[in-house]
Amino acid sequence: MSRLVNELRLKGSTLMTTTRRTLLAGSAVAAAGAALGAPAAQAYSGRDGTRKPTVVLVHGAFADASGWNAVAGRLIRAGYPVIAPANPLRGVAADSAYLASVLATIGGPLVLAAHSYGGIVVTNAVTGNTNVKALVYVAAFAPEQGETLLGLQTRYPGSRLSETALDFRPHGAGVDGYIKKAVFRDVFAGDVPRATTELMWAGQRPADLRTLQEPSGVPAWKATPSWYLVARDDNVLPAAAQWFMARRAGARTVEVGASHVAMISQPAATAELIMRTAC
Repeated sequence: MSRLVNELRLKGSTLMTTTRRTLLAGSAVAAAGAALGAPAAQAYSGRDGTRKPTVVLVHGAFADASGWNAVAGRLIRAGYPVIAPANPLRGVAADSAYLASVLATIGGPLVLAAHSYGGIVVTNAVTGNTNVKALVYVAAFAPEQGETLLGLQTRYPGSRLSETALDFRPHGAGVDGYIKKAVFRDVFAGDVPRATTELMWAGQRPADLRTLQEPSGVPAWKATPSWYLVARDDNVLPAAAQWFMARRAGARTVEVGASHVAMISQPAATAELIMRTAC
């Protein structure tokens, strides 16, 4: 991706100015929500009478919130209130500010579970939010301050999400990347039925390529208890990189035999880990 990275660096100063403004705007929205009085989350209680946290499921790039459906169904049947908001996929600061504004409208304790790129969004959006009791990373990026997606993805060998695996479509403010149909299943979801991956490819949401080099901010995992589900057969974010981030964050970690979309191919294990954080 060297050619694209060089092009993106030329836009760096404009990007950072824009994203800083967006982050400030998102913070203002969050503050306004708090001032107006955020509505309480649905009051679900466990058998012992304690209130169950609202679980917020955050999707990553090349996907949408429907990737969480099987996990969400299990959580709902277990009595957890669940929300799976749309991740805009426009940039780290902008997406984090948007998620922070969503969280500001939810009262009560929260557990956030993130997949892939959603991990860097959660890592930034949750910082300072005392309602968040746990973070769950599912084959997700858990960066340290100043790190980038591209740096973490290529830190260890094994990723097949290269420049040759992507189709590029310019838009008014940048360039979107889509995984090519010919390699989508192998790269993204090798353990999911082909009929399902064909639908996933058709409905994939692109990531703005500027997110590859946008540095992360102060990580929420330094102050919030974390869990990590490592996908052993991941062809996007190598398992070695996932273990590196999980250990660094002090996350309680489990490993499953799964592709990058572990929440789709291993929904029971994913839901179980999320529910474990509420114990």
